[in-house]
Amino acid sequence: MKNLKDKVAVVFAASGEIAGAVARSFSAHGARVYVTARNLDAVKALAGDINADGGYAEAARVDALNETEIDNFLKQVVADNGKLDVVFNGIAAEYSEMGGRPPTTVATFRQFMAPMEKICGSQFLTSRVAAKYMMETGSEGTVLLLTSALSRSKLPNMAGITAASAAMEGLTRGMAAEWGGAGIKVICICPGAIMETKRISGWIEAAAENLHIPVEQLEAQYKVFDILKVGPTLQNVGETATFLASAPGVVFNSHIVDVDCGKLNIL
Repeated sequence: MKNLKDKVAVVFAASGEIAGAVARSFSAHGARVYVTARNLDAVKALAGDINADGGYAEAARVDALNETEIDNFLKQVVADNGKLDVVFNGIAAEYSEMGGRPPTTVATFRQFMAPMEKICGSQFLTSRVAAKYMMETGSEGTVLLLTSALSRSKLPNMAGITAASAAMEGLTRGMAAEWGGAGIKVICICPGAIMETKRISGWIEAAAENLHIPVEQLEAQYKVFDILKVGPTLQNVGETATFLASAPGVVFNSHIVDVDCGKLNIL
C-alpha cells in the first residue's frame, strides 16, 4: 500500500541509520525523497540504494545546523515540486561532543549545552523553515522530529542530553499548537534502544570490554525492562514514521510517539 504516493519528503541528517530507515520507508510507500547530510557520499549511497529498489531519491549536502543551507535547499525542492509534504530530521549527538559522560558537577557549561544546541537547535531550524514553505504552498504537511527515551528516564551523568531530549517534547507541542491552524502536523518519534544500530551495538561492545563482562550479559540488561519478547527495529521506526506522515496518521498531532514495543522503566 502506497501511503505516501506522490508526496514530497525531505530527510535531514540522513547519513544516520534511523534517518536512513525512514527515508527508505518513505520511498517504499511512494514518496519522492530527498536525502541530505553533511556527508554527501553517505547520502549519495543511500539515494542509490533507494533508486535501485525502484524508488525515487536525490541526495544533497546540507548542514542541518545552517539555516541558510536549509532554506536554500527547501526552496529548491519546492521550486521543483510545487510543494513540501513531509520533513524528518534524524540528527543526534555523540557522547564525545559532551566530553563523554562526566558528572554534572564536572561537566562544563559548553558540554551541557552541546546536545541542546545540536539536537534542539537543528530541529528548530529545519522545522521552522519547512513550516514556512508548507504554509506558502498550502501543503498541510507533516513535520517529524526525533528524541530519545532519556526524556523520561533517570540515568546519571547524562544531564545535557536528557535535558535536550525533554526539550524536544516541549518544542513538538509548541510548534504543533502554533502551526495547526495551517493544517501542519508536528509529531516527535521516540525510539527505544535499537540493538541493530552501530550506536547501540558499538556502545555495548565497548562497555562490555571495559567492564570485563560478556556482551550477552550487557545486552540482557538492556532487555530486562522489555514488556514483550521483541524490541524495536529500524524497519519499525521507518514504518511508524510513514504512518504518522500518512492520511490515517492525522489522529496523531503534538504527540510523542514511543517506538519501543513497550518498556517497564519508561513513563
